[in-house]
Amino acid sequence: MRNFSSVLKIAPAFLLAGTVMQGQTTDTTSGSREASIEEVVLIGYGRQKKTDLTGSIVSVSEKDFNGGATSPEQLIQGKTPGVAITGNGGAPGSGSTIRIRGGASLNANSSPLIVIDGIPQDYNGLSGASDPLALINPNDIETFDILKDASAAAIYGNRASNGVILITTKRGSSGRLKVNFSTTASVSTKMGNVDVLDADRFREYVLNNTSSNYASKLGTASTNWQDLIYQEAFGTDNNLALSGGIKGLPYRLSLGYNEQNGIVRTNSFRRSSVGLNLNPKFLDNHLTVNVTAKGTFTDNQFPDGGAINSAIYFDPTQEVYMDDDRFGGYYEWLLNGNLNVNGTKNPLGLLYGSRRVSSVYRGVGGLQLDYKFHFLPDLRWNINLGYDYSKGEGVNRVYANSGAGYLDQGSVNTYKQMKTNKLLETYLNYVKNISAINTNVDVMAGYAYQNFNNEVPAGLTTFGDPAKPSLSGRNYESDLTLLSFYGRAIFTIADKYIITGSFRRDGSSRFYNGTTDNAWGNFPAVAAAWKINEENFMQNAAFVNTLKLRVGYGVTGQQEIAGPYPSFAAYNLSGDGAQYGFGDQFYYMYRPQVYNPGLTWETTLTQNIGLDFGFANNRINGSIDVYKKNTDDLLGYVPVPAGDLSNFNNKNIGEMENKGFEVTLNLVPVRSENTTWDLNFNATHYTSKVTSLSDQVADDYIIQFGPVLAGGVGNQIQAHSVGYTPSSFYVYQQVYDANGKPLDNVFVDRNGDGQITTEDKYFYKSTTPDAIFGFSTKLAHKNWDFGFSLRAVLGNYVYNNAASNSSVQNIATNEFLSNVYSSAATNNFAAIRLWSDMYVENASFLRMDNATIGYNFGDFMAKNSNLRVYGMAQNVFVISKYSGVDPEIFGNVDNGFYQRPKVYSLGLNFQF
Repeated sequence: MRNFSSVLKIAPAFLLAGTVMQGQTTDTTSGSREASIEEVVLIGYGRQKKTDLTGSIVSVSEKDFNGGATSPEQLIQGKTPGVAITGNGGAPGSGSTIRIRGGASLNANSSPLIVIDGIPQDYNGLSGASDPLALINPNDIETFDILKDASAAAIYGNRASNGVILITTKRGSSGRLKVNFSTTASVSTKMGNVDVLDADRFREYVLNNTSSNYASKLGTASTNWQDLIYQEAFGTDNNLALSGGIKGLPYRLSLGYNEQNGIVRTNSFRRSSVGLNLNPKFLDNHLTVNVTAKGTFTDNQFPDGGAINSAIYFDPTQEVYMDDDRFGGYYEWLLNGNLNVNGTKNPLGLLYGSRRVSSVYRGVGGLQLDYKFHFLPDLRWNINLGYDYSKGEGVNRVYANSGAGYLDQGSVNTYKQMKTNKLLETYLNYVKNISAINTNVDVMAGYAYQNFNNEVPAGLTTFGDPAKPSLSGRNYESDLTLLSFYGRAIFTIADKYIITGSFRRDGSSRFYNGTTDNAWGNFPAVAAAWKINEENFMQNAAFVNTLKLRVGYGVTGQQEIAGPYPSFAAYNLSGDGAQYGFGDQFYYMYRPQVYNPGLTWETTLTQNIGLDFGFANNRINGSIDVYKKNTDDLLGYVPVPAGDLSNFNNKNIGEMENKGFEVTLNLVPVRSENTTWDLNFNATHYTSKVTSLSDQVADDYIIQFGPVLAGGVGNQIQAHSVGYTPSSFYVYQQVYDANGKPLDNVFVDRNGDGQITTEDKYFYKSTTPDAIFGFSTKLAHKNWDFGFSLRAVLGNYVYNNAASNSSVQNIATNEFLSNVYSSAATNNFAAIRLWSDMYVENASFLRMDNATIGYNFGDFMAKNSNLRVYGMAQNVFVISKYSGVDPEIFGNVDNGFYQRPKVYSLGLNFQF
């Protein structure tokens, strides 16, 4: 693998000589503040006037951000069509999952590429951090530019099939010192409880459905376990920024501290951050230098992951405590005087019987040099260097006097991970207005090298039981190298007709197998725009300010699957529990890893047509986009049968189609000296379908997918298959009686063979909603301001695993009692029926994400100073028919979900 890295480093000269590339970029080094004034948008290796865009690009700036974000993506949730942002849970710092136009993959990573200040980010997580993006302070971010279609994103070819998000952080500006200080105090509360039986209903249910042996185990208490594990959680977010210029050196220095306690006890997140941006110019302003340096330190304490499930199922008739110090004083299920190992553990015992902490460090540095040649100012040379280092380390300690640690007499597990991301990019950009043909020509060609290194030292697990040997892992290290050549050309003719073409050639060590046959991919794109409002026949239509037609066509790539080495043979040393015995000696053995030497890029071809419009001095403006995406060589996992010597678990297995449309509408009903009222509405609809599978699998082959269900071993309720929406629920069709009550274990014989088998399962609904809507408004009157944002998702379906994992059989088993979902008492099923479609519930919802009211005092201490005081509420309400706590769950399987909190905040922002 390192040999391929060396090849990539020396390859530029001869590969560039054989590749014709033209392209465009404009000066990104003068700062995003200037870009905002000029109404320009970042387009990848450059920027462009918003009115000249040919691709589907959305820009969201600081004035439109949602408040109260702990992770950057939360700033734009619900703000842009085609961009779905779903929280990974309610734990502070847990982050979100982002999907642009539904993604374009099956088993490969469907997250967009995120580029922060020109440095493409790693897709993978970091030990000890719930979400690596949460390591970036949202208060340092100025703009998001989202490249949605291939004509815009193909310039990032190898990782752009799922879109690209360009994040620009705030920079300094010349002039006097400016100080901005903000502080927020917040309190978080839970949304509600999972609908399980209370103590009285549970007693009745047990007495009516179990033997006297189990009825005798009922307690006399009335305990709401969910209330006990949740708490009101307090938090604070404080930020100080100093900016200005010292003798021609613009700077911005920021300091931040965010502390959030989780609504589940023993959960907390603390982030300290520092950022420095320097933007000097030299050589009579021909050389612009941008220096960025950011550092964060995060302390985390995580709750035991099983506590939320235990709070759902633990017997509500039992007391919280018992007279037994073996378990820290918490009530636990016993069997013959000892711990019942099968019994549900006490939720509070799980939380306070362990301590799971981590410390995460991250430092990101960037140096960008942009030189306009003295002898030819139209020609620029840009060099971008980046280095991103992160380290996570932690300890999971389970105490001996807890139910979870009783058998091992306690345990301690340590872990660590270090990651680096090194970047070198350089490009030449030539911009020339050729007046003879009334055409502006903007061409660019460049080269990029990026290397990701991942190092995981061996972790160690020790036990309090001296008879139980310690467990040690293996040291692990991997490298992923990407090499790219790219170019773009933009021709603007008569300021009416714009033609854009781009090409990128990428090499990835992930597909290197001894040759470079599969390692390289080509990603072309072309787009055009027609400014209809600039035509002579529109000159008398004063009401029309903007009317532009866009068309685009391009190919993007995907390579995020199966670790860094899926394409060539490798061997792993067996673990401590998998040694081979010869006589009285045991030996470690090497075993082959699954690989596929024929594995190659997944590619997505996207066609897009759009219309941008603006009327009445652009007080009515927006856009409409219609698109179609076809993904070939889908990367997927296909299980290898025993004895199959091909060892091809990872394959390019098929094709998928995704099509849809998006609408954005912005209105300014009122704009006067004292009052401004803005409205924003966006809507998205898309459909996805697997159109074919390769000849390596049958046409009706079903690829199981999704989270593993509670109530079985390895069960998955979702699947992919030809002709169906990806991640559809694969279930039996429930039969009901005349009164609408479900019949126990009675399903429709869909194939009519007289018996119920897996052949009778069918694809029912999916994780793809019918439509997604976003709405936000801001009203400012004199010194007051008010705003809120809403999101609606229609046709959203969730599999309620808490309900499906509940039955008569579940309440009394293995000599302990277990609570059940309230519907179990009505259905009265003898055993769990995981595969019934009745548990796939309509989870369409309307949610108010954010509401804010504030007052600006203005000239608070001196001229040009200001003090703003505001109150804010997040996750204000949710309207849904879903029977669970929250209808919005990534993956759409509800099983012990850490619910989002309701957050109420008071804050102030002071600047002078």
